[in-house]
Amino acid sequence: MAKLAIVQEAPVFLDKHATIRKAVTLVEKAATQGAELIVFTEAFIPGYPAWIWRLRPGGDFALSEQIYARLLDNAVNLKKNELAPLLQAAKKHQVTIVCGLDERDGELSQSTIYNTVVVIGPDGQLLNRHRKLMPTNPERMVWGFGDATGLKVVDTPCGRVGTLLCWESFMPLARYALYAQGIEIYIAPTYDSGDGWIGTLQHIAREAKCWVVGSGNAMKVSDIPEDFPNKKELYPDPQAWVNQGDSVVIAPGGEIVAGPMRNEQGILYAEIDSQRTGIAKRALDITGHYARPDIFQLHVNTQPQSPVKFD
Repeated sequence: MAKLAIVQEAPVFLDKHATIRKAVTLVEKAATQGAELIVFTEAFIPGYPAWIWRLRPGGDFALSEQIYARLLDNAVNLKKNELAPLLQAAKKHQVTIVCGLDERDGELSQSTIYNTVVVIGPDGQLLNRHRKLMPTNPERMVWGFGDATGLKVVDTPCGRVGTLLCWESFMPLARYALYAQGIEIYIAPTYDSGDGWIGTLQHIAREAKCWVVGSGNAMKVSDIPEDFPNKKELYPDPQAWVNQGDSVVIAPGGEIVAGPMRNEQGILYAEIDSQRTGIAKRALDITGHYARPDIFQLHVNTQPQSPVKFD
């Protein structure tokens, strides 16, 4: 058994250094409660670009650029070791951390942002970096397309962990690629919420016979700084929720064991047992005895994709 903590808190919006400091404090809080696996939401550092769903499609160009500039300045450059405080917190508290972030490309153009989720081991090492394969609708004006280098499952003391971001969970082949690697804990940091989304996660738990962790994005208008461009026009109700959260923990087979945490900020805890996944697959193992490789096969290109090759 292992204790899981889902952190459903707002970031210090569009301030990466302050958000990382807040994340470190929240890791310490969860660790003191015995958590061994601590999960943050999609793009927690420095925040999900929620404004894209309120701007006019193809319009508000100057405003979009103004806000994007702030996001770009606060996106995390892993090449510059900007995530070091969170890695150090994982090592200090001997916990595994899963955290979503806006990642600034540190290798090629230096200016593209990716929707990224990282897995940090209890030794403080980066175990995996997955970039969202397919940004959804207006997200494509913010994030670049990831490749499959991070489409993998990694061993942790709590079990074998894999991640897909938000609507990647609607991509059957992406899910299948993780199932085929013996995933035990499927983690879905997300901006989506509501009963329909929770139903999707329950389906995944039934399909994969693994634990499913939905890490929701809970933010209020009051969490957006007052100097945010056009805040009053984009978010006229200062008491409103921008997103309701709905973090949830689902056991192999589809039973909800914790949450959903709705219109609330805090930390959701649950006990998980990774050994239950193997038992659950006795009757249905869709990448094992229930597969038909004589009929169906999936090919995954895990090579890094780059527009340039230097010999």
